[in-house]
Amino acid sequence: MPTAARDSSVRACVLTVSDRVSRGEREDRSGPLARDLLTSGLGDLLEGVDLRVVPDGEDPVREAVAAALREGARLVVTTGGTGVSPRDRTPEGTAPLLDRELPGVATALHAAGAEAGPHALLTRGLVGVVDAGPGAPGALVANLPGSTGGVRDGLAVLLPLVPHVLDQLTGGDHA
Repeated sequence: MPTAARDSSVRACVLTVSDRVSRGEREDRSGPLARDLLTSGLGDLLEGVDLRVVPDGEDPVREAVAAALREGARLVVTTGGTGVSPRDRTPEGTAPLLDRELPGVATALHAAGAEAGPHALLTRGLVGVVDAGPGAPGALVANLPGSTGGVRDGLAVLLPLVPHVLDQLTGGDHA
C-alpha cells in the first residue's frame, strides 16, 4: 500500500441518491453495502465512513458531494442516480466538482457491470479526482449505480485503486 495514503487516516462518505429512500418509502440497501465493503476492503486506511441519503437531482447531489469534501472526505462514493430516468442527475451534480475525470476507471466499472447484464451499460457514472490546495490532500469521487449488484461490481474495481490514487493526490511516486 502506498505510504502517503497509509500514513493518514482517510474519511470516506457514501451518498445514497434516491427520492424514495430520502422520503422513507424504500429501505437503503446499496448505501450500507457500500459502507461495509469500503470498511472491509480498505481496512486500516479508513478513519470512518459516513452514510448519507439525498434525493435525486443535480443540485442535491452537488451540494452533498461538496459538503462531504468540505468536511474532509477523501473518498466519496455515490450510489444511485446514474441511469437514464429524468431525475437521474448524479453525474451532472458531480461533474462540476471534479478537477480531472478518470475515464478508464469509469470504463472498467461499465465493463464489470456488463458481465452481470446489459442494463449496466446504461449507467452514466463518473469517476474523478478533486484537487486540494497546496499541502492538502485531494479526493477521489465515484458514481456507482443504485443496485446492490452495481455497488458490489463497482467497488470490486475501485477498491484496489483507492490507496494508489489517494497516494498520488498527496504527491506520492508512480511506483
